Amino acid sequence: MASMARRRLAGKIATHLALVPFLVFALFPFYHMALTSLKQDRELYDRHAVPLLIRQAPTLEHYAKLLWDTPFFTWMKNSLLVTLLSTTLSLVIGTVAAYALARLKFFAVGSFGTAIFVTYLVPTSLLFLPLAQVVNWLGLADSKWALVVTYPTFLVPFCTWLLMGYFRTVPKEVEECALVDGATRIQALLRIVLPIAVPGLVCAALFAFTLSWNEFIYALTFTSSSEEITASVGITSELIRGDIYFWGSLMAGAVLGSVPIVILYVFFLDYYVSGLTAGALK
Repeated sequence: MASMARRRLAGKIATHLALVPFLVFALFPFYHMALTSLKQDRELYDRHAVPLLIRQAPTLEHYAKLLWDTPFFTWMKNSLLVTLLSTTLSLVIGTVAAYALARLKFFAVGSFGTAIFVTYLVPTSLLFLPLAQVVNWLGLADSKWALVVTYPTFLVPFCTWLLMGYFRTVPKEVEECALVDGATRIQALLRIVLPIAVPGLVCAALFAFTLSWNEFIYALTFTSSSEEITASVGITSELIRGDIYFWGSLMAGAVLGSVPIVILYVFFLDYYVSGLTAGALK
Protein backbone atom coordinates (compact mmCIF):
# COMPACT_ATOMS: atom_id res chain seq x y z
CA MET A 1 0.00 0.00 0.00
CA ALA A 2 2.81 2.39 0.86
CA SER A 3 4.55 1.74 -2.46
CA MET A 4 1.28 2.29 -4.32
CA ALA A 5 0.73 5.58 -2.49
CA ARG A 6 4.28 6.65 -3.38
CA ARG A 7 3.70 5.78 -7.04
CA ARG A 8 0.50 7.82 -7.07
CA LEU A 9 2.30 10.75 -5.47
CA ALA A 10 5.14 10.46 -7.97
CA GLY A 11 2.61 10.38 -10.81
CA LYS A 12 0.92 13.54 -9.55
CA ILE A 13 4.26 15.31 -9.17
CA ALA A 14 5.30 14.26 -12.69
CA THR A 15 1.98 15.51 -14.09
CA HIS A 16 2.35 18.90 -12.41
CA LEU A 17 5.97 19.20 -13.54
CA ALA A 18 4.90 18.48 -17.11
CA LEU A 19 2.50 21.44 -16.87
CA VAL A 20 5.22 23.87 -15.76
CA PRO A 21 6.47 24.72 -19.31
CA PHE A 22 2.92 25.48 -20.43
CA LEU A 23 2.35 27.62 -17.34
CA VAL A 24 5.55 29.57 -17.98
CA PHE A 25 4.58 30.03 -21.63
CA ALA A 26 1.15 31.38 -20.64
CA LEU A 27 2.30 33.70 -17.85
CA PHE A 28 5.50 35.06 -19.40
CA PRO A 29 3.80 37.84 -21.47
CA PHE A 30 2.05 39.18 -18.34
CA TYR A 31 5.29 39.00 -16.37
CA HIS A 32 7.17 40.89 -19.10
CA MET A 33 4.41 43.54 -19.37
CA ALA A 34 4.37 44.15 -15.62
CA LEU A 35 8.17 44.20 -15.45
CA THR A 36 8.52 46.68 -18.30
CA SER A 37 5.85 48.98 -16.87
CA LEU A 38 7.79 49.22 -13.58
CA LYS A 39 11.25 49.91 -15.04
CA GLN A 40 12.75 53.37 -15.20
CA ASP A 41 13.41 54.84 -18.66
CA ARG A 42 17.17 54.74 -18.28
CA GLU A 43 17.00 51.01 -17.56
CA LEU A 44 14.50 50.35 -20.36
CA TYR A 45 16.80 51.85 -22.97
CA ASP A 46 20.06 50.54 -21.52
CA ARG A 47 21.51 47.94 -23.91
CA HIS A 48 23.41 46.25 -21.10
CA ALA A 49 20.43 45.92 -18.75
CA VAL A 50 18.96 42.50 -17.98
CA PRO A 51 15.59 42.41 -19.79
CA LEU A 52 13.88 39.99 -17.39
CA LEU A 53 14.91 41.64 -14.11
CA ILE A 54 14.65 45.05 -12.48
CA ARG A 55 18.13 46.12 -11.41
CA GLN A 56 17.26 49.69 -10.48
CA ALA A 57 14.46 50.86 -8.21
CA PRO A 58 10.98 50.19 -9.68
CA THR A 59 8.89 53.22 -10.54
CA LEU A 60 5.22 54.09 -11.13
CA GLU A 61 5.96 57.06 -13.37
CA HIS A 62 4.71 55.21 -16.47
CA TYR A 63 1.35 54.57 -14.80
CA ALA A 64 1.19 58.21 -13.73
CA LYS A 65 1.95 59.39 -17.28
CA LEU A 66 -0.72 57.07 -18.67
CA LEU A 67 -3.41 58.04 -16.16
CA TRP A 68 -2.85 61.80 -15.94
CA ASP A 69 -1.24 62.81 -19.26
CA THR A 70 -3.66 60.88 -21.49
CA PRO A 71 -7.48 60.46 -21.42
CA PHE A 72 -7.05 56.82 -20.40
CA PHE A 73 -10.16 56.79 -18.19
CA THR A 74 -12.25 58.01 -21.15
CA TRP A 75 -10.85 55.24 -23.32
CA MET A 76 -11.60 52.62 -20.69
CA LYS A 77 -15.13 53.98 -20.23
CA ASN A 78 -15.71 53.76 -23.98
CA SER A 79 -14.34 50.23 -24.11
CA LEU A 80 -16.50 49.12 -21.20
CA LEU A 81 -19.65 50.70 -22.64
CA VAL A 82 -19.14 49.26 -26.12
CA THR A 83 -18.19 45.83 -24.80
CA LEU A 84 -21.12 45.53 -22.39
CA LEU A 85 -23.71 46.69 -24.93
CA SER A 86 -22.41 44.62 -27.83
CA THR A 87 -21.98 41.52 -25.64
CA THR A 88 -25.50 41.82 -24.22
CA LEU A 89 -27.05 42.38 -27.64
CA SER A 90 -25.11 39.53 -29.21
CA LEU A 91 -25.90 37.15 -26.36
CA VAL A 92 -29.64 37.82 -26.61
CA ILE A 93 -29.71 37.35 -30.38
CA GLY A 94 -27.35 34.37 -30.26
CA THR A 95 -29.43 32.66 -27.55
CA VAL A 96 -32.65 32.88 -29.56
CA ALA A 97 -30.92 31.76 -32.76
CA ALA A 98 -29.10 28.88 -31.07
CA TYR A 99 -32.28 27.64 -29.41
CA ALA A 100 -34.12 27.66 -32.73
CA LEU A 101 -31.32 25.77 -34.48
CA ALA A 102 -30.93 23.26 -31.66
CA ARG A 103 -34.62 22.53 -30.99
CA LEU A 104 -36.76 23.41 -33.99
CA LYS A 105 -36.98 21.33 -37.13
CA PHE A 106 -37.17 23.19 -40.41
CA PHE A 107 -35.70 23.05 -43.89
CA ALA A 108 -31.86 23.00 -44.06
CA VAL A 109 -31.44 23.62 -40.34
CA GLY A 110 -28.06 21.84 -40.32
CA SER A 111 -26.76 23.78 -43.31
CA PHE A 112 -27.95 27.01 -41.77
CA GLY A 113 -26.02 26.30 -38.57
CA THR A 114 -22.86 25.58 -40.55
CA ALA A 115 -23.34 28.77 -42.56
CA ILE A 116 -23.46 30.78 -39.33
CA PHE A 117 -20.14 29.30 -38.24
CA VAL A 118 -18.58 30.02 -41.65
CA THR A 119 -19.78 33.61 -41.31
CA TYR A 120 -17.79 33.90 -38.08
CA LEU A 121 -14.65 32.68 -39.89
CA VAL A 122 -14.71 35.57 -42.39
CA PRO A 123 -11.83 37.86 -41.30
CA THR A 124 -12.62 41.38 -40.15
CA SER A 125 -10.04 42.74 -42.59
CA LEU A 126 -12.45 41.84 -45.41
CA LEU A 127 -15.55 43.26 -43.77
CA PHE A 128 -14.54 46.65 -42.41
CA LEU A 129 -14.74 48.36 -45.83
CA PRO A 130 -18.40 47.45 -46.58
CA LEU A 131 -19.28 47.99 -42.93
CA ALA A 132 -17.75 51.47 -43.14
CA GLN A 133 -20.32 52.32 -45.82
CA VAL A 134 -23.09 51.03 -43.56
CA VAL A 135 -21.77 53.10 -40.64
CA ASN A 136 -21.65 56.24 -42.76
CA TRP A 137 -25.17 55.57 -44.07
CA LEU A 138 -26.42 55.29 -40.47
CA GLY A 139 -24.69 58.55 -39.56
CA LEU A 140 -22.54 56.89 -36.88
CA ALA A 141 -19.09 57.78 -38.23
CA ASP A 142 -16.54 58.58 -35.50
CA SER A 143 -18.90 57.35 -32.78
CA LYS A 144 -18.65 54.57 -30.25
CA TRP A 145 -22.16 53.56 -31.31
CA ALA A 146 -20.71 52.46 -34.64
CA LEU A 147 -18.85 49.76 -32.71
CA VAL A 148 -22.01 48.70 -30.87
CA VAL A 149 -23.63 48.17 -34.27
CA THR A 150 -20.70 46.41 -35.98
CA TYR A 151 -19.33 44.17 -33.20
CA PRO A 152 -22.40 41.86 -33.25
CA THR A 153 -21.53 40.98 -36.86
CA PHE A 154 -18.85 38.62 -35.50
CA LEU A 155 -20.15 38.11 -31.95
CA VAL A 156 -23.62 36.81 -32.89
CA PRO A 157 -22.33 33.95 -35.10
CA PHE A 158 -19.84 32.98 -32.41
CA CYS A 159 -22.40 32.99 -29.57
CA THR A 160 -24.92 31.12 -31.73
CA TRP A 161 -22.49 28.35 -32.63
CA LEU A 162 -21.23 27.98 -29.07
CA LEU A 163 -24.72 27.88 -27.54
CA MET A 164 -26.07 25.45 -30.12
CA GLY A 165 -23.81 22.74 -28.75
CA TYR A 166 -24.75 23.55 -25.17
CA PHE A 167 -28.51 23.62 -25.77
CA ARG A 168 -28.27 20.14 -27.28
CA THR A 169 -26.99 18.88 -23.92
CA VAL A 170 -30.15 20.08 -22.15
CA PRO A 171 -32.63 17.14 -21.93
CA LYS A 172 -35.65 17.64 -24.15
CA GLU A 173 -37.91 15.90 -21.63
CA VAL A 174 -37.98 18.76 -19.12
CA GLU A 175 -38.82 21.19 -21.87
CA GLU A 176 -41.52 18.91 -23.30
CA CYS A 177 -43.12 18.61 -19.86
CA ALA A 178 -43.41 22.39 -19.72
CA LEU A 179 -44.97 22.46 -23.21
CA VAL A 180 -47.47 19.78 -22.20
CA ASP A 181 -48.42 21.84 -19.15
CA GLY A 182 -49.33 24.75 -21.40
CA ALA A 183 -46.13 26.78 -21.62
CA THR A 184 -45.21 28.44 -24.89
CA ARG A 185 -41.84 28.04 -26.57
CA ILE A 186 -40.65 31.38 -25.24
CA GLN A 187 -41.79 30.51 -21.70
CA ALA A 188 -40.06 27.14 -21.91
CA LEU A 189 -36.88 28.87 -23.07
CA LEU A 190 -36.95 31.53 -20.36
CA ARG A 191 -38.11 29.42 -17.41
CA ILE A 192 -36.73 25.96 -18.16
CA VAL A 193 -33.86 25.99 -20.64
CA LEU A 194 -31.99 29.17 -19.70
CA PRO A 195 -31.69 28.38 -15.96
CA ILE A 196 -30.19 25.00 -16.88
CA ALA A 197 -27.93 26.55 -19.51
CA VAL A 198 -26.38 29.21 -17.25
CA PRO A 199 -22.81 27.77 -17.57
CA GLY A 200 -23.06 27.86 -21.35
CA LEU A 201 -24.43 31.41 -21.31
CA VAL A 202 -21.62 32.56 -19.02
CA CYS A 203 -19.05 30.87 -21.24
CA ALA A 204 -20.44 32.57 -24.35
CA ALA A 205 -20.62 35.93 -22.55
CA LEU A 206 -16.99 35.65 -21.43
CA PHE A 207 -15.78 34.83 -24.91
CA ALA A 208 -17.88 37.61 -26.45
CA PHE A 209 -16.65 40.11 -23.85
CA THR A 210 -13.03 39.14 -24.53
CA LEU A 211 -13.40 39.36 -28.31
CA SER A 212 -15.05 42.77 -28.22
CA TRP A 213 -12.70 44.13 -25.54
CA ASN A 214 -9.62 43.19 -27.59
CA GLU A 215 -11.03 44.16 -31.01
CA PHE A 216 -8.82 46.63 -32.87
CA ILE A 217 -9.55 46.91 -36.61
CA TYR A 218 -13.16 48.11 -36.35
CA ALA A 219 -12.31 50.44 -33.47
CA LEU A 220 -9.44 51.95 -35.46
CA THR A 221 -11.54 52.34 -38.62
CA PHE A 222 -14.82 53.66 -37.26
CA THR A 223 -13.56 56.00 -34.51
CA SER A 224 -10.86 58.64 -34.57
CA SER A 225 -11.46 61.38 -31.98
CA SER A 226 -9.93 60.98 -28.55
CA GLU A 227 -13.36 61.15 -26.88
CA GLU A 228 -14.75 58.20 -28.89
CA ILE A 229 -11.88 55.74 -29.30
CA THR A 230 -11.49 52.64 -27.15
CA ALA A 231 -8.53 51.72 -24.98
CA SER A 232 -6.96 49.37 -27.54
CA VAL A 233 -6.80 52.18 -30.10
CA GLY A 234 -6.06 55.01 -27.69
CA ILE A 235 -3.04 53.38 -26.12
CA THR A 236 -1.39 52.60 -29.45
CA SER A 237 -2.25 55.91 -31.12
CA GLU A 238 -1.20 58.16 -28.24
CA LEU A 239 1.86 56.25 -27.05
CA ILE A 240 3.36 55.37 -30.45
CA ARG A 241 4.43 58.50 -32.29
CA GLY A 242 6.23 57.74 -35.51
CA ASP A 243 9.24 55.63 -34.59
CA ILE A 244 9.09 56.62 -30.89
CA TYR A 245 7.60 54.01 -28.59
CA PHE A 246 6.81 54.88 -24.98
CA TRP A 247 7.34 51.31 -23.86
CA GLY A 248 6.79 51.88 -20.17
CA SER A 249 3.41 53.55 -20.61
CA LEU A 250 2.45 51.09 -23.36
CA MET A 251 3.01 48.16 -21.04
CA ALA A 252 1.25 49.97 -18.20
CA GLY A 253 -1.78 50.37 -20.46
CA ALA A 254 -1.59 46.69 -21.41
CA VAL A 255 -1.51 45.68 -17.74
CA LEU A 256 -4.43 47.90 -16.76
CA GLY A 257 -6.36 46.90 -19.88
CA SER A 258 -6.12 43.22 -18.97
CA VAL A 259 -7.50 43.74 -15.45
CA PRO A 260 -11.24 43.55 -16.39
CA ILE A 261 -10.69 40.30 -18.31
CA VAL A 262 -8.73 38.75 -15.45
CA ILE A 263 -11.41 39.71 -12.92
CA LEU A 264 -14.18 38.18 -15.07
CA TYR A 265 -12.36 34.90 -15.58
CA VAL A 266 -11.45 34.63 -11.90
CA PHE A 267 -15.04 35.06 -10.73
CA PHE A 268 -16.67 32.93 -13.44
CA LEU A 269 -13.98 30.26 -13.91
CA ASP A 270 -16.19 27.36 -12.78
CA TYR A 271 -19.01 28.30 -15.16
CA TYR A 272 -16.48 28.81 -17.94
CA VAL A 273 -14.93 25.35 -17.53
CA SER A 274 -18.27 23.56 -17.17
CA GLY A 275 -19.66 25.37 -20.21
CA LEU A 276 -16.70 24.42 -22.37
CA THR A 277 -16.69 20.85 -21.10
CA ALA A 278 -20.40 20.30 -21.77
CA GLY A 279 -20.14 21.64 -25.31
CA ALA A 280 -17.02 19.58 -26.03
CA LEU A 281 -18.51 16.35 -24.66
CA LYS A 282 -21.66 16.81 -26.69
